[in-house]
Amino acid sequence: MAVFFLIIIYLAFISLGLPDSLLGAAWPVMHMDYGESLETAGLLYMVIAGGTIVSSLISGILIKRFGTGNVTFISCILTASALIGFTFAPSMIWLVICCVPLGLGAGAVDSALNNYVAAHYKAHHMSWLHCFWGVGATAGPIIMSQFITGHGSWRNGYLTVAIIQFALVIILLFTLPLWNRFSKTNQETNKDMVLPEQPRQQVNPLKIKGVKLTLIAFLFYCGVEITMGLWGSSFLVNSKGLAPGDAALWVSLFYAGITVGRLITGFITMKVSNKLLIRSGQIMTVSGALLLILPFPIGFSLVGFMIVGLGLAPIYPCMLHETPARFGKENSQTLMGYQMAVAYSGTTFLPPFLGWVASYFSIGIFPLFILVYAITMLLCSERVNLLTQLQVYAKAQDTRV
Repeated sequence: MAVFFLIIIYLAFISLGLPDSLLGAAWPVMHMDYGESLETAGLLYMVIAGGTIVSSLISGILIKRFGTGNVTFISCILTASALIGFTFAPSMIWLVICCVPLGLGAGAVDSALNNYVAAHYKAHHMSWLHCFWGVGATAGPIIMSQFITGHGSWRNGYLTVAIIQFALVIILLFTLPLWNRFSKTNQETNKDMVLPEQPRQQVNPLKIKGVKLTLIAFLFYCGVEITMGLWGSSFLVNSKGLAPGDAALWVSLFYAGITVGRLITGFITMKVSNKLLIRSGQIMTVSGALLLILPFPIGFSLVGFMIVGLGLAPIYPCMLHETPARFGKENSQTLMGYQMAVAYSGTTFLPPFLGWVASYFSIGIFPLFILVYAITMLLCSERVNLLTQLQVYAKAQDTRV
C-alpha cells in the first residue's frame, strides 16, 4: 500500500508542476490575443502567488480539520477548474479571477503532500517527490509549445493540462477512503518502535528556537532559484555577450541540473543525512555563485549555472524532510504551511527586487545578488544546526540529572 500511495503522491506532484510553467510559455501569444503588454504577466503571477501564500498559511488548520486526502482532492479540483477557466477566459479580468483558485489549490496541496511525505516516508522519497515536480514543470512548456507551434492555440494547451488534472481528481476521488487507513496502519506499525513522548505544552510554533531562521533560509533558497531562472538569461546576454538562444539553453540546463540532482539525491539520502546534504548543497551553491561573480571567461559562468543548479537540488526537499525531526511532528504541519508561504514570498518579491535595483545600475549585479542570497541561506541554516545541537545536548544533560 505504501508503494501505491507513493505513485499517487508522485502523480499529484507532477500535476502540481504542470501549471507552474504554463503561463510563461503561453504568454508571448496570450498577451497579443488580449491586447495586453508583456509586463501584465507579472500581475497574474502576483495573484497566483498571493493565493498560494494564503492557502499555505491556513493549510495546517484545513488538514487537521479535513485530512490530507480531502485537502489534496479539493485542491486539485481548484487547480483543474482554474485551468479550464484559462482555456475559455474571454478577457483579462477573467484570467485574474482564474488565478485565485489556481494559487489557492497549489499552496494547499504543496503543503499537504510535503508534510505527508515528511511524516510517513524516508528522506529519499522527499527528494524524488520534488524531482517529479520538475518533471511536471518541464513537461508543461513542452505541451504548450506543441499546440502553439502546431495549431497556434494556447487555449488547447491549457485544456490538455486541465484534462490531465481532472484525471488525477478522479483517481483521488476513488482513493480517498485509503488515505486515513494508510495513516492509521503506519502509526500502528511504528507504535511499538518509538518510545512514547512526554506530553508537551502547546506553544506557538514561531516561538520554537530555530524556526524563524529556518523560514529565512527558505526565503533565500527560493530567492536564489527563481532569480537564476528569471534573470539568468538576461545576465548571460547583456553582461557576457552570449546569444539569446544559447542563454536560454543554459538556463534550461540550470533547471535540468536541479531535477537530475534531486533524482540522484534520492539515492544519496539512503546513506547520508539531510543535514550534511543541505550543508553540501549550500556550499556548492555559494561556489557556483562565486564562479559567476569572478571575472573569468564565459565558460566559467556557464559551469557556474550548472553548479548552482546541482547545489540547489538537495536543499529544499531535505529542509522540508527535516521539519518533523527539528521541531516535532505535532508542529510539522503548521510549520510546513509557514515554510511554503515564506518560500512563495521569496519567489514573489526577491527576483523583482533584483530587477528594480538593476534598472538603476545594470544586470551585471545579478551574480552579486545570487551570492548574497546563497550566503544568507547558508548562515541561517548553520545557525539552526547549532541551536538544534545545543538543544540535544541540554536534553542529554537533563536526562543524566
